Amino acid sequence: MARVYNFSAGPAALPLAVLERARDEMTDFAGTGMSVMELSHRGKAFREVAERSEAALRSLLQLPDGYRVLFLQGGATLQFAMAPLNLATPEATADYLVTGSWGLKAVAEARRFCHVNVAADEEASGYTRVPPPAGWRLRDDAAYLHYTPNETIGGVEFHWIPDAGAVPLVADMSSSILSRPLDVGRFGLIYAGAQKNIGPAGLTLVIVRDDLVETARDGVASMLRYAVHAGAGSMSNTPPTFAWYVAGLVFDWLLEQGGLEAVGAANARKAETLYRAIDDSGFYANPVEPGSRSRMNVPFTLAEPGLDAAFLAQAEAAGLTNLKGHRSVGGMRASLYNAMPQSGVDTLVEFMGEFERARA
Repeated sequence: MARVYNFSAGPAALPLAVLERARDEMTDFAGTGMSVMELSHRGKAFREVAERSEAALRSLLQLPDGYRVLFLQGGATLQFAMAPLNLATPEATADYLVTGSWGLKAVAEARRFCHVNVAADEEASGYTRVPPPAGWRLRDDAAYLHYTPNETIGGVEFHWIPDAGAVPLVADMSSSILSRPLDVGRFGLIYAGAQKNIGPAGLTLVIVRDDLVETARDGVASMLRYAVHAGAGSMSNTPPTFAWYVAGLVFDWLLEQGGLEAVGAANARKAETLYRAIDDSGFYANPVEPGSRSRMNVPFTLAEPGLDAAFLAQAEAAGLTNLKGHRSVGGMRASLYNAMPQSGVDTLVEFMGEFERARA
């Protein structure tokens, strides 16, 4: 069967070159006579995998000194709790910016562990834009400022980094990390589920500034403390070794593409191609304010919702899969992560035009 263009929001498409290399090394990795999945995480062969992966990531992000990189489990959802448990006391207040579903979930979890000040919430706009900074209600004494740079479901993205002043800036970058250059030095904590731009589901990337590693409150379980994971090189328990290995292959692939400058430019072209097709059409529409549109996740609706099922069925028959919008918003959603080639977007745009013309 020929490979399809997979527009899933996650688990998402992986670069074909990465999949082929993993296939070739599946039964005998680096002359060990074993798969990576069979290697001891404490053995020399896997430690070399771990070290190479981190080195490639640091090179990609041009990561400054003073940050620890952790390869964990539990997804971004676990980080909703780990962030306040490690960066705030029960009496402290953390600022949150809410631009969609994942921001709301982060707030709900943080409220279990500290006070939350919702400094901005775009509910009034239907979560169709980034809130203007002039209206933010930030606290000078906040434990940290949390935001979601890209909302996967609603397709809203910050195209700039908020100014948190002296307060640590925390970001859930699950659906935007490695999609463009990033000034990591502006952040205290970055976390991201792997299943979009990093690798297979099951791995969570955490980048934490050194001064925040040891700040967990008393009584926090060992496995929820950044210090424990940092001290053990992310191996305080058995890590998701295969996902870690594939993530390293993805980092290598991104470097081969020219790094994040080149990848960011390619992602901008893909998004512009699809948004132009939507905006030039009288049949398709995108609800997000143009200045807040996501490069990674493009939701769109059809002029006649009754045609959604036909659109999806015909798209799948044409090799364009996983275009159904999230169940909470409906419509369509095309996720344009790093592994989606320009040819996939061009094919989708061509299909959309043919579908529209057939119903004109």
